[in-house]
Amino acid sequence: MTDADDALARAEDAELARRRIADGEYAAPAAGGPAGSASRDDDRFVSPLADSDERVIESALRPKRLEDFVGQARVREQLSLLLRSALRRGRPPDHVLLSGPPGLGKTTIAMIIAAELGAPMRITSGPAIERSGDLAAVLSTLQEGEVVFIDEIHRLARPAEEMLYLAMEDFRVDIVVGKGPGATAIPLDIAPFTLVGATTRAGLLPAPLRDRFGFTAHLDFYQPEELSVIVHRSAGLLGVRIEDAGIGELAQRSRGTPRIANRLLRRVRDYAEVRADGLVTREITRTALELYEVDEMGLDRLDRAVLDALIRRFGGGPVGLSTLAVAVGEEAETVEVVAEPFLVRHGRVATRAGWEHLGLTPPAITEMPTLFD
Repeated sequence: MTDADDALARAEDAELARRRIADGEYAAPAAGGPAGSASRDDDRFVSPLADSDERVIESALRPKRLEDFVGQARVREQLSLLLRSALRRGRPPDHVLLSGPPGLGKTTIAMIIAAELGAPMRITSGPAIERSGDLAAVLSTLQEGEVVFIDEIHRLARPAEEMLYLAMEDFRVDIVVGKGPGATAIPLDIAPFTLVGATTRAGLLPAPLRDRFGFTAHLDFYQPEELSVIVHRSAGLLGVRIEDAGIGELAQRSRGTPRIANRLLRRVRDYAEVRADGLVTREITRTALELYEVDEMGLDRLDRAVLDALIRRFGGGPVGLSTLAVAVGEEAETVEVVAEPFLVRHGRVATRAGWEHLGLTPPAITEMPTLFD
């Protein structure tokens, strides 16, 4: 067993143990009893967010080179040109900004950039950099050509953000010594580096910071056929026996998000090992995901509650975010960040498909309402 395989096995054991001891979550079967239960309201199987155990598993499943990365064809082609040009010139490439919903591969692409350049990589996040001194400590020890990855870069503290402007543009930071009128700024040159920033809220980035990135890419949701390739690859790495029909069913219910596809694959594998012979078929996939309350469109309890409130209480909408959150008994941020990125692609107005998904007859209108209706 390789080190990567060993780390993957340990991470999966930790995730399974955590689920077994958490109230209301997946539990080991009692004699003659059920193998598990549906997820709790605050632990959604189709959430695009990941906990620490899942991130360790993801690191073992991530592709290491750009040619192995599935989906995002336009972004891959653009990045390939950027990196090849930089390697030919022998200089670090322009700073890269990656935006898009969680779980689509921003961290994976950042790691691939470092691997393609053959450069070391520093990883941090916006919330972890609370003061400008925290950022200065990272930047002042960089080697030439090193890649710095800042996740959730829109959450940088303002002093650190202002220091980053100068570092990105002139490869220099100003270290402030002292306080008050006697404070002095000591300029410190830093090695040329490439910053890769990732954000789920590109609109929150200040314009001066956004303009300093030479390359900006937005990651879109994946198509089912792309997710099928990802599930097939992950199943091979995890040692899961799965039929093509089962792969297609998982891909269809994964909400266009690789992270969710990999999570559902592991949960369906658990079900197949406990209640069947370990082979994941289409029937096993459907039964397992029904247990976990994930329907054929990838919607779970919260999604259906939002859709139900939108249709039954507000006549299909439109309706404001705060009002919708109150109607389903959730925080507005939960609805906006967790549920809506998938649903809102069709607008915060129920479409005909939404009505029909709940078994209701849509109203007889020929056009969707506008802002002035």
